[in-house]
Amino acid sequence: ESKELSEILDTFNEYNYDSSYRHKSSEAVNFDQILKTTENKMLKFLEQLDAVDLTPNEYEFAYELIESSDAHGFLPKGFIIESLADEYGISIERSNEIHKMILHFSPSGVTARNIQECLLAQLEQSEQNLPLIDLISNSFDDLIHKRYKKIASLMGVTTNMVHHWKEQIARLDPKPGLRIQNNNDNYVVPDIILKKIGSEYEIIINDFSFPKIRMSRRYKEILKQVKTEKSAVDYVRNKINSAKFLIKSVYLRSRTLERVMRSIINNQPGFFFEDTGVLNPLTYAVIAEELQVNESTISRVVRHKFADTPFGIMCMKDFFTSKAGKDDEYNSVSRHSVEIQIKRMIDAEDPQVPLSDQDIADKLKEDGINVSRRVVAKYRKAKGILNSHLRRKE
Repeated sequence: ESKELSEILDTFNEYNYDSSYRHKSSEAVNFDQILKTTENKMLKFLEQLDAVDLTPNEYEFAYELIESSDAHGFLPKGFIIESLADEYGISIERSNEIHKMILHFSPSGVTARNIQECLLAQLEQSEQNLPLIDLISNSFDDLIHKRYKKIASLMGVTTNMVHHWKEQIARLDPKPGLRIQNNNDNYVVPDIILKKIGSEYEIIINDFSFPKIRMSRRYKEILKQVKTEKSAVDYVRNKINSAKFLIKSVYLRSRTLERVMRSIINNQPGFFFEDTGVLNPLTYAVIAEELQVNESTISRVVRHKFADTPFGIMCMKDFFTSKAGKDDEYNSVSRHSVEIQIKRMIDAEDPQVPLSDQDIADKLKEDGINVSRRVVAKYRKAKGILNSHLRRKE
């Protein structure tokens, strides 16, 4: 039984226009380091990006769009796609094309900025929906407020037809993001396990991600039996060659992942060896140059991969962090290290006289880190920390 459209819109308003909204998951599972699942719906959704011809920057832009969506599939209120595109050096026109493409992924409507855009993305999948598209595009406010006679007059149809269209629209999914959320009852271990032995790290590739496979003896036996029949011989040889190629591909992928992880460890000594918990600025280009591969190869290798480190499970993508500024010796300082220091300062502040963004920027400068107030504000917001006015306690 379909819902009334007004009910759907009321439900939408609860989370789309309330900036304090947070998705409330079911009771937490007692495995706080489990980060992905064997039937990972989100990864399946992201796999649709792999079928599209995107540059590394375009892929990262698209990935961040999806990652920025809330549990119901909507971008936060005030999210500016053009600003994100500018960060990745992508034109507004191209960013709109990529966003439109994601909106039409399955399920349709994920990364919509509002309920209208969400519903349109679902309707645009079929030319048969043109009247509904016209209705949502041009008379959406009238539809919300049940001005059916006005709509009928504008569109030159009967009110019965408007009611029929309303029922069709009510069958659409107002929360497509829920369809790519994972359940908490399927678990899987990381792709890489790091064990610190003395001053070195042993890198163990998990068999779950890269299973050890071998060729079945059955094919070799069949080849002996059918060696007089050319068509059968060719068929079996093709199968054997395909198996050899698969075995080699899996080995090379696991070997590349191991080499990338080793290079990351060597480039992040503060995190892995000095117990500071701080990541240095690091880009895909640096690792690509060291390993003599394309930058896009590094991007693909670390995509959706997780490492079990002595400090907890981490997404491999998180080992790559941008430059936030310079220290007094003009060495680059990573975003990660600045975020850590900002959080430490705020945790230690006087709640009655909280630090402003400028205060934090000044304190960072005293510590030899030169970043602007705007950068401090950006990183503070990214960590979900309120501004000084809202943090103040009487």
